[in-house]
Amino acid sequence: MEKCMEPLHTNRPRRPVFTLFAGKTALILTLLLPAFPLHAIDFDRAREKLVREHIEGEGIRDPAVIKSMRTVRRERFVPEELEKHAYANRPLPIGYGQTISQPYIVAVMTELLRVDSDDRVLEIGTGSGYQAAVLARIVRDVYTIEIIEPLCNSARERLKNLGYPNVHVRHGDGYFGWEEAAPFDAVIVTAAAGHIPPPLLKQLKPGGRMCIPVGQPYYPQVLKLVTKNRDGTVTVQDVLPVRFVPFTRHEK
Repeated sequence: MEKCMEPLHTNRPRRPVFTLFAGKTALILTLLLPAFPLHAIDFDRAREKLVREHIEGEGIRDPAVIKSMRTVRRERFVPEELEKHAYANRPLPIGYGQTISQPYIVAVMTELLRVDSDDRVLEIGTGSGYQAAVLARIVRDVYTIEIIEPLCNSARERLKNLGYPNVHVRHGDGYFGWEEAAPFDAVIVTAAAGHIPPPLLKQLKPGGRMCIPVGQPYYPQVLKLVTKNRDGTVTVQDVLPVRFVPFTRHEK
């Protein structure tokens, strides 16, 4: 669904890096990536290099986020034929017009939520399950919704097999959230919406945070950090220019 400027809570300048949408652009991007024989890749070393250069090196400071990015095996969340590209700091196509997000932006969005081990998080846009897995290493429970049923089913099976019992996967229209499991300490949306969905805001606890890209499909959007204050008022900050696949809805 699975950039940019500096996140607001850091001071170090960061060079622009943009998440590309799925489809022809993602396919061209994949074809341009350097190809290596799969047997020659040390995934642990590649993951460590990615974290050192593009996570810590690009300004991520939350120890829990860094540890999770070092632990979650991204090669298990991409199509088998793309495993050799798993630790390129780029989005990759996962089918059905969707992508697995760039590792850097996964880390940025996770850090912006400021979650801890007692928190419960709602994710809209499961994709391959990678973002959910990164969160699951940090928080108590992740509730994630995917509208594309084959992706939902494969992500559920993958997360189960990889040992993420605290990730709960549902097939459905994420616009309406997961009301019976609400309220949530944080909400993360991994597809670009035209506006901030009121049901998601309603299901966010006072004091909670939401990360959501907002803007038109296939054009640069803005990653927004939404904070629901203790008195019920809402504060919205523009964080990064990004480009995500569209927020998909069920047809009426």
